[in-house]
Amino acid sequence: MYRMLSYLLLPLFLCCLSVASFANEHKTLEIGSAAPDFNLKGVDGKMYSLASFKDAKVLVIVFTCNHCPTSQAYEDRIKKIVTDYKGKSVQLIAISPNSTEGLSLSELGYTDVSDTYEEMVYRAKDKNFNFPYLYDGDTQATSEKYGPVATPHVFIFDSERKLRYQGRIDDMEDPEKTPSVHDTRNAIEALLAGSDVAVKTTKVFGCSTKWKDKNDWVRKTDEEWAKRPVDLEMIDEAGIKELLKNNTDKVRLINIWATWCGPCVTEFPEFIKINRMYNARDFEFITISADKPDKKDKVLKFLKEKQAANKNYLFSSDNKYAMIEAVDPKWQGALPYTVLVEPGGKIVYAKQSIIDPLQMKKTIVENKYIGRVY
Repeated sequence: MYRMLSYLLLPLFLCCLSVASFANEHKTLEIGSAAPDFNLKGVDGKMYSLASFKDAKVLVIVFTCNHCPTSQAYEDRIKKIVTDYKGKSVQLIAISPNSTEGLSLSELGYTDVSDTYEEMVYRAKDKNFNFPYLYDGDTQATSEKYGPVATPHVFIFDSERKLRYQGRIDDMEDPEKTPSVHDTRNAIEALLAGSDVAVKTTKVFGCSTKWKDKNDWVRKTDEEWAKRPVDLEMIDEAGIKELLKNNTDKVRLINIWATWCGPCVTEFPEFIKINRMYNARDFEFITISADKPDKKDKVLKFLKEKQAANKNYLFSSDNKYAMIEAVDPKWQGALPYTVLVEPGGKIVYAKQSIIDPLQMKKTIVENKYIGRVY
C-alpha cells in the first residue's frame, strides 16, 4: 500500500533526491571506466575485493542500504536476479555506501533498521540475502570512486571489468506492480550475448547517498529536536483507560516507567529514538511514570534531560495497583511495561521488562497502520 502523506513531504524530499543534486559533488563513474578495486567487509565477516569475483563474466554491483524504502522495495527483485542468473557466470554483490553520520533519525520513518554494519548483518539474515552484502559506511572510499547517487544504484561490468551500464534496476519502484522496462536485466543479457548494451545509463530514484561530509542536516535536526518543549501532566485511572481506548488514527506506543527503575532508565533513550523515527507517521509515543505524585519535579527533570518531546504523564495516585489494572489486567506489575495499541484499542504488543529495540521497531513499521512504503 502506497500512501503519500502531505506532512511527510519534507523528510521524503530530503531522502529521495535526483541525480543532479549530487552530480557535481560526487561524480558518478563514467561508462567505459575500469571498475575501481575495493577491500570491504561483508555481513558474513569475510573481506571482499574485485579479485573475489574474477571468474564471473558479468559483475553487477548494486549500491543499496538498509533504511531506504526504495531499497527495501527492490530487495526481493535483487534476490530474484541472483537466482535467475545462477550458473550463468553472473555475480551480483551489494555495497552499502551510507555513513550513519549523514543519516538523521527523521529519515528512518519507513524502516526498522539504520545503516550500521551490525544492522546490515541483521537485515541480511532477516531477508535471507543470497548475495554478498558489503559495508563501506566508515570510510566511503569505494563509494567515492563509484559515485552512487541514490540507493539502489546499479553498476554493471563486463568480463574485462569495464563499466557497460549504470542506473536503475527497472522502471517500477512499487513491489506490488510489474515493471515494464528491465534495464538491469537487459544489460546483463546483452553482455552475456557478447552484444553492446543498448541503454547504457538511466536516472535513478531512491534515498540520496548519505555522505559523511553532509552531516549539517543531521546536526540541525538534532538541535531542533533538543529545542522542543517537554511537558508532564498528571493522569488518573480514567485517563489511562481513555488512552488505552485509543480513539485516534494513530498507533500508540505506551511505556510505563519510573525514575527509580534501573531497566526503565537504561532503555528510555531507545524510546526517544523510536519516537524520533516514527513521529511524522501515524504514530504516537506516550510515557506514564509510576513515580509518586510528589516526585513530579524529579520526573520532569529526567524527561527534559532525555529530550522526551512527546506526551508524558505521571500517575496521580499512590495506589499503583489501580494503575496496573487500568493499564492492562494481564500485567503483573513489574516495571518497565510497554504496550502497542492500534486505533480502536487493540493491544498488539505487550512486554513486561525491557524491550528488544530492533523487534519493537519491526513491530511498529510492519503494523498495518504504519507500513514500510509510502
